[in-house]
Amino acid sequence: MKVELFVTGIISTNCYVAVNEETKQAVVIDPASASVRMMNQIREEGLKIEAILLTHGHFDHIMGIDGFLKEYQVPVYVHEDDLPMMEDPQWNQSSIYTTGYTFSGAVPVKDGQVLSYAGYDFQVLHTPGHTPGGCCYYVASEHVLFSGDTLFQRSVGRTDFEGSSTSALIRGIREKLMTLPDDTHVYPGHMGETMIGYERENNPFIQE
Repeated sequence: MKVELFVTGIISTNCYVAVNEETKQAVVIDPASASVRMMNQIREEGLKIEAILLTHGHFDHIMGIDGFLKEYQVPVYVHEDDLPMMEDPQWNQSSIYTTGYTFSGAVPVKDGQVLSYAGYDFQVLHTPGHTPGGCCYYVASEHVLFSGDTLFQRSVGRTDFEGSSTSALIRGIREKLMTLPDDTHVYPGHMGETMIGYERENNPFIQE
């Protein structure tokens, strides 16, 4: 798997394109916007977008959905507990930064569900706390985790929003993410990449 990073949107969100280099099939994770640079690169590489995976429903991870769907008629997935947020511009905070954005066509997923796209299995790990339906996508065969705003390098997601919970966030990280192999490469929703082994030893928010 080749993971391409595009930092885009109002507050510099990490949008990822997970590419199968043999088949050119690809999956988009958290499209903050359908930026010209991103869309042009996808076209130039001849990628075949198969799905959009959302780690949660905050505006800075979803506002590029419509731009993608204009060119690629693909399913959009989000955890079932964040479906209401997708349709509420106050809750998803888009009304604070923009005139408001909602999306009502997402397909709900559950904890443990596996989405098979581009030749890979993306396992849904429900890690609520930042949002009720916050989740990560784990690709065991590639030792890759897309952690959204759950886990960052030496940090964790904010829990001062509506529907947030510090205790739930830390519990989910400890029970579902810190049990993954040390060499799992973590691609977060903001800031730089990291590894599970490094976070287990160095993340001050999850130390016992």
